[in-house]
Parts: sequence; structure tokens; C-alpha cells
Amino acid sequence: MEKGNIISVWHYCAPCGELLLGSFGERLCMCNWVEEKHPGRVERRLRGRLGAEFAVGETEVVRQAARELDEYFAGRRRSFDVPLLFAGSDFQEKVWRGLADVPYGETVTYGELAQMLDVPKSVRAVANANGANAISIFAPCHRVIGQDGRLTGYGGGLAAKKFLLEMERGVRL
Repeated sequence: MEKGNIISVWHYCAPCGELLLGSFGERLCMCNWVEEKHPGRVERRLRGRLGAEFAVGETEVVRQAARELDEYFAGRRRSFDVPLLFAGSDFQEKVWRGLADVPYGETVTYGELAQMLDVPKSVRAVANANGANAISIFAPCHRVIGQDGRLTGYGGGLAAKKFLLEMERGVRL
């Protein structure tokens, strides 16, 4: 298999759980929770979309992502610079890119996110795309909450989502 058909993965230990960082080419394509709600779903989708296999390997992109996560968890970073590769449908990519417009330390509901993306009647589709995000934290799906203000599903579990939101709001710093 050619080098370009490899997703290089590396483990990252976050204060709220273990993450698997993955790069394809020169971009980050995965920041996924090792103990996730639906094991293997993200990996299967990436393998199919990118026509690639996984191999353990630390790349410059993964090192940059790890440095930026270190800064984020230390309270010194509010946005990320590592180049991202979204592997999904056009609609999913629109949703994932839109997540970056949700400010650090704030939350939106799925309905508000749908409004922001100019698809107000597609709340369920926005929620499904949010749930399929392969680049947690970098595409901050943890900032999306239920209509009633409660925390809703998160790939890394509700405890990790709560940790991230409290950290961003300065509750745990």
C-alpha cells in the first residue's frame, strides 16, 4: 500500500479520557475517543471514505495536534491551527466546519446550529452530522447541547463533555 493510503494514528492522554489522533497526508482526520459510545464506527467510515488503512505512527501533524491539545487543556489555547481533513458528505462537512463558529466556552442547541448554517428545518440532520464528527475537540461538537439545555450524547461520554465545557468556562481551571 502506498504511503498516501495510510492513516497514521497515535494515542493522546487527555485529562478526561484517552484520544486517538489520526493524520492522512498533511492533515488531521481523527481525534476520537478510545472508549467511545459506538466503537469502530469512526474508523470504519474513515477507512471507507479515504480508501486507507490504519498504522501506528507519529507524524508532524499528530505532534502538532498533541501540542495544541496540551495548550488547550492547560488553558492557553482557545482555537486550533492544525490543518483538518473532514471525511464526510458535503452536508456533514458543512456542519463540522460550522462547529468552529461556536465560541470557546459557549454552547448552542442543535436548532441554533441549524439556524447558523441556514438549514433551520434540518435540525435532526444537523444532530446526526454532529454525532458523526471524527475530529472531536478540534471541531468542537461538545459545545452542542439539547434544546432544553441538558447535555446530550457525546462520543467520549457525558462526563468528558461536561469536563470540556466546564474547563472552557473556567470552572475547573
